[in-house]
Formats: sequence, C-alpha cells, structure tokens
Amino acid sequence: MTTTAPRRRTRLHPAWAVAAVAFVALLGAAGFRAAPGVLIVPLHDEFGWSTSLMSTAVGVNLVLYGLTAPFAAALMDRFGVRRVAATALVLVALGSGLTLWMTAAWQLVLLWGVLIGLGTGSMALVFAATIANRWFVQKRGLVMGILTAAGATGQLVFLPVMAVLADTVGWRGASLTVAVAALAVVPLVLLVMRDRPQDLGLRPYGAADDVPDPPPPDPSGAARRAVRALREASRTKTFWALAVGFAICGATTNGLVGTHFIPSAHDHGMPQTTAAGLLAVVGIFDIVGTIASGALTDRIDPRYLLVGYYVFRGVGLAVLPFLLSDVIRPSIVVFVVIYGLDWVATVPPTAALCREAFGESGTLVFGWVFASHQVGAAIASVVAGVVRDTTGEYTFAWFGAAGLCAVAAFVSLAVRRTGTVVAVPQVEPPR
Repeated sequence: MTTTAPRRRTRLHPAWAVAAVAFVALLGAAGFRAAPGVLIVPLHDEFGWSTSLMSTAVGVNLVLYGLTAPFAAALMDRFGVRRVAATALVLVALGSGLTLWMTAAWQLVLLWGVLIGLGTGSMALVFAATIANRWFVQKRGLVMGILTAAGATGQLVFLPVMAVLADTVGWRGASLTVAVAALAVVPLVLLVMRDRPQDLGLRPYGAADDVPDPPPPDPSGAARRAVRALREASRTKTFWALAVGFAICGATTNGLVGTHFIPSAHDHGMPQTTAAGLLAVVGIFDIVGTIASGALTDRIDPRYLLVGYYVFRGVGLAVLPFLLSDVIRPSIVVFVVIYGLDWVATVPPTAALCREAFGESGTLVFGWVFASHQVGAAIASVVAGVVRDTTGEYTFAWFGAAGLCAVAAFVSLAVRRTGTVVAVPQVEPPR
C-alpha cells in the first residue's frame, strides 16, 4: 500500500508584493515625466510664456532629478525606503496639483522644477536597485529590469491620457490626473512596503538558509561614501568618458525628444494627441530595447553596443526634421520604433562598464554618471527651447543633437577595458 505525501502549501513571498508596489509607485512618479511635452503648448496659449522659459522649469527638474539620485540611497538608509518613497510621491502630487492655481512663471519653476524634481529624483534608478538588492537573491536581474521599465510604462500609460485631457478639459485636468495618480499610491506604499525582509522575520527571496544576512549599512556614512566615490572616480579618464557619453544620452532623450517632440510635431500641424500617441509607442519599444540590451551586454563588448546605439540615434535625429508632418506616415513610425528600441538601451552597457572599472563602488559611480545624464537632459531642454524661440522651429536643435551623438559614439569607443578595477576607498563608520 502506498501513501501519498501531503502537498506542501506554497505561499507567495512578500518580496513580490513589495516589488509590485514599487512598480506601481514608479509608475505614479513617472506620470510627470510625460507632462511637459503635453502641457507646453496649452501653457503658452493661456499665459503667453515662452518655450525657453518653460524649458528652464523642465531643466531645473532634470538637474535636481539627477543630483538627488546619488544621495537617494543615503536617504533610504537613514529614513527607510517606505518613508522616502511615500514622501517622494507626495512631493510629485503637490508639485503637479498646485499648478492648478499658479499665475506666475516663478511658480512654474518652483513646482515643476524644484518639488517634482526632488520627488522624482528620490525615486530614480537607485530606488529600483535598492528594492531588487534587499528583497531578492534569485530573480534579482529580472526584478531590476521590470522596475527600470516602469518609467517607460508610465510614459506609455499617461501620455495619451494627458494629451486627451489637455485637449478636452484643459491642462489643469491633465495636471490633476498626475497629482491624483501619485497620491493614490501612497497608501499602498505605507501598507505593503517594508524596508527589509528582516522587518517581517523573513529572508530575501531565494536566499540560502546557511548564508547570513549582510549587516545593514551605516546610515551616517552613506552620503560620504557617495561623495568619496565621485572624488576618486573623477580622477580617471574612464569616468569622464562615461559621464560625457551618458550626458549626451540624456540630452537626446529626456531633454530633447521627451520634452520637445510633441511641440515640434505640433509646429508641423500634427495634433497633440497624435504626437503623444507616437511618443507613447516609444515607451512600448523602450521596454523591449532595454531587456534586449541587457541580454546583449552579457555577450558583446559594451563599448561596441554604445557606439551602435549612438550612431543609430544620431542618424534618426538627423532625418527627423524631414519626417515630421501633419499626418502619420510610415517613415515617422519607423523612426519611433527605432528610437524606442534605443531610448534607454544605453543603461545596461553603461552600468556594466562602471561595474567593471570601479568594482564594488560601481553602483555609486553609476549614480553620478546618471546625474550627468540628467544634467545633459536639462541643458538640451533649455537650449532647444531657446532655438525654437529664436528661429521659430526646432530644426537646428535636431541637427545639433545628431552631431552630439557622433561625439558620444567616439568617447564610448575610447573607454579602456584594462580589467583593472579603480579602488574607491570606503568611509569608515564613526567611532
């Protein structure tokens, strides 16, 4: 007689719930990433503000987004992931919601630039990395890829909705949508998210029972470690090559296309809702391109990948002025697909080169390289606005960005792969 062993009941590890809430939180914060391109034309029509002025507000946002990111890990170590994420979402909601009552340009800079810049910067790539590293041992790469794609998915979800709202009920309805979306996620974060699995008496997902948990980092030294990493890495040519290339990446994505594609298409007679739909398609293929780039980075020299990405991007920008029209043609669809695949495909090879060159400090160094990405985006946002106000069109902005891509391809190829790890001293905890 045979006996059947009782079936073991499987319980979903809470790490997956934390990752799901993190995805939704990043989705809510990403709502504003879609806002500027949709709202520039309506704000100009109502207040008469110039494109360069509104681009300056976006530039402030991008700079603070980038400069906050390297210190976000320090904030999470000191105050906890849950508190930082909830506070960041509240800042995004306030910055977007209070625009309903703004009447002066300085209020636009304060709300769009400062409040939302600090909020979104506190939930940048380091937030995704923190969740993946603390809660997962197995599937860590998958979770990191999914959370990184949340920004693109947020753009996909919000762009068409905001364009329709701006076109039907006005830009205030679009801003209110972002505020409500960000604020609605706060209760989920507070109820579900925990700083570490140890807070629930658990191990990270996939962790072996015989491997002890790493001690929590010293919160008092996190900010100093970030500054020390920058100081040591900035003495190397590799850091500057990566920073320059990634700054151009930011200039040609968030700063130029993300902010000015819709106004530029509108200049050619294309309705805002149609242009927003095209930019949303970029978000779809961005997800595909990011996952594929991660797989290629494991097999191909990251430098060659970067060269290829920047060359394709430069060609696309060079021909874009000839593709824009009042209707959707096959050529502009091809541009959107290729640009979407290339949008953040640069992230995996850039992160890999940082890790290879700087070892255990590679994540901190990548945080600073990412800051250069946002600074480049801010500069491009402002310059493109000035070009539009001065010449009446964006043509020279597109051509200039294409030239910058050639520079990024050159400096990426110049990165040396010697296999030598640059030592970045660690800060000792205070006695």
